[in-house]
Amino acid sequence: MNLQNTQTLTNLMRAFAGESMAWSRYVRAAEIAEQEKLPVIARVFRFTAGQEKEHGEIFAQFLKQGGVPNVEIEAGFPVNLGGNALSLLAEAMEDERAEHLRIYPAFAKAAEDEGFPEIARKFALIAEIEKCHAGRFETFHRLLKDGKLSASDEACDWICLNCGHEFNGKGAPQTCPVCGHEQGFFIRVPQSPYNYANGSSC
Repeated sequence: MNLQNTQTLTNLMRAFAGESMAWSRYVRAAEIAEQEKLPVIARVFRFTAGQEKEHGEIFAQFLKQGGVPNVEIEAGFPVNLGGNALSLLAEAMEDERAEHLRIYPAFAKAAEDEGFPEIARKFALIAEIEKCHAGRFETFHRLLKDGKLSASDEACDWICLNCGHEFNGKGAPQTCPVCGHEQGFFIRVPQSPYNYANGSSC
């Protein structure tokens, strides 16, 4: 695969750099969330960071296959290293939307036009993943902003991310009756990783 002197080469490098920086930003955001006693938000950032790291590795493989030892690019990248957990969620949401709606679709089209259908396919597929990331950040931003991260207008099922204790009510317990961890470890069951309530994944 010859990527020399193509727009796709530049776009792959931009994507690799962008995903690598997203991983770093989200790890940092998780640390800030932990400092604010928001373990659920920290886990959301770390969960997403792992996926961004994988995206970066996918783009890196294409660069390796292209056989270009050095790529010079000029691009703007978000920093988003300060602020609190709420503002970091909002910024992450907008960054992911930009990748989904504008950046990766344009990269996919360029790759298709230049005769790299597999690269175009990966850009398009990852764009859809970034849409999910944006939705994830939007959900938790709204809950945190509205003071509903650990409270609900209606009774719902909660699960402690530390020990797995489940509870039904309008709010998560102040402390887990099983492991003693604080309320911030509780998450709505449908939002928890690996949710197999009623025998099926959500």
